[in-house]
Formats: sequence, C-alpha cells, structure tokens
Amino acid sequence: MEGSGYSGKRVRAAQNRLTWRQLLLVSRPALWINTVGVAVTGLWLAGELWSTRPGWWLLLLYLTLPYNLLIYGLNDLSDRAEDAHSARKGGWQGARLRGGEDAALLGWMLLLNGPLLLALALLLPGSALLVLLLSALLFAGYSLPPLRFKARPVLDGLSNVAYALPLVLPALLLGRPLPLLALLAVSAYAVGKHAFDAVQDIASDRAAGLHTTATRLGVRGTALYALGWFTVAAALLWPLSRLSALALLLVCGGMAAALLRRPTLVQAGRLYRLSILSPWLVGAVSGVQLVYLLVRGLY
Repeated sequence: MEGSGYSGKRVRAAQNRLTWRQLLLVSRPALWINTVGVAVTGLWLAGELWSTRPGWWLLLLYLTLPYNLLIYGLNDLSDRAEDAHSARKGGWQGARLRGGEDAALLGWMLLLNGPLLLALALLLPGSALLVLLLSALLFAGYSLPPLRFKARPVLDGLSNVAYALPLVLPALLLGRPLPLLALLAVSAYAVGKHAFDAVQDIASDRAAGLHTTATRLGVRGTALYALGWFTVAAALLWPLSRLSALALLLVCGGMAAALLRRPTLVQAGRLYRLSILSPWLVGAVSGVQLVYLLVRGLY
C-alpha cells in the first residue's frame, strides 16, 4: 500500500510539471474541428440540428481536449527525434516536450480519457463505442510501435481515416442510417490532407531517418498524390452537394496545385496555414447548406 501511495504521489508530482497552457498546445486546439466539427456534421447528416441526449453532450466534450490530447500527445511522445529538427514545433503547431514531461503527459492523458471513456461506455450504444475505440486505436497505431503507421509509407495516410469515423457516431447514437458516402469522402480528404501536411516535414523526417509517403514521393510527387485524393473526395461529395464538392476542389485542390507550381519546402510551409483553414472553409460551406435544409424541413 505504501508503494502504491508513493507511485500516486509521483504521478501527481509529474502532472504538476505541465501547465494547462502546455496541455492545450499539445492538443492543438486549431485542429479540434477535425473531431468536434466532424461529429457535429454527422449529427446534421443524421437529420438533427441538435440533440439533448446525455451521450451526445458527453461525446462532444470528450472530442475536445481529452481526445485530441490522446491523439497528439502520443504523437509528440513518439516524435521526439523528428520534432528536435522541426522549427515549427514548440508553439501552436505542436509542443516540443522537455525531459521529464513524458510521464506528466501520460498521467494527464489517462486522467482525462479514462473516466470519460468509462462514462461513454454506459451512455453510447455498443456500435458507437466500438467505432470510437477503433478511431483511438488507429491513432495509437499511427504513433506507437510496433505498428507505427507514421513510419510506413501509404499506411501513414490511410490510417488517418480515423479522422472520418466520428462522422458516423451520431447516426449510431440516434439509430439513423449511416452517411456512408460522406464517410468515404471525408476519409479520402483525410488521406490527401495528411500527405499534403507531411511535405513541410520532409527535411526533419529524413534527418531523423523516418520514411513516410512524403519522404518517398518528394514534394512534387506528394502534391500530385494529395491532389488525387482531394479529387476522389470531391467526386464522392458531388452526389451529396455539388457546392461542397466544388469548395473542396477550390480550397484543397487549389493548395495542392499551388504546391505543384512551386514544389519547395518553403512553399509547403506557407500553404500549411491554408491547410489548417481548409476544414473550416469546406465545413462552413457544407454546414450552412445542411442547417438551411434542416431548418426548412427539406432534409
């Protein structure tokens, strides 16, 4: 018992080494739209503007800080070698962990994820819980050995379909038909966006000996690869919303085309800000349409 109490004190002491600001930096709030926004879009696709179900509210809460801390915390813990060569880490684009902070981060991840997952297990249907756990396992597999999809070209991007899975959670919660075409479109977008965003890290990844789709294809090849996936995503969206499909082609296809015209790491870094905004821009176009149709009773 004394050993257990001592271990608990060590964990609490380690957690105190990280401030809430540092935890927010690790969780990358600018990217929360990839979890919260996708789930809200899934609710609208299920035919509801909002839901008063406790499971929905708790799910939304979980998809903010706790879930994103899990996604990016594991990534930061496993990417120390690459992050040491990356000038963009240490700010809003991701934390650069110092010595001794790994135990603190793991402690906070367990504290924020464990209780909420247990509560969600009681409030969500079994199918929704399984999809949520599958998404978490894919993210863990992306960062952690022995799978570490991040270090496996092609699989690094394909594993990012995990970002699309929250889209089906509201339908499973409410017992509605699954938005399969939208799921496939968001999945294709996620694969292309992962490749596009990885271009700016080619130099640091190669310096750390990491092999990714981007390091294999190079700047120009990865831009073409991403453009192909964005085109597939737009084609899948076309039957659902031509305006959304065109917005995706304009924003995401446009940034891939801009990188093709000037295939340099500097250009990739400049375009990354547009890539961060892309889900907000395309999501706004899609969301406004869905809300309008729901309010008018046309969806």
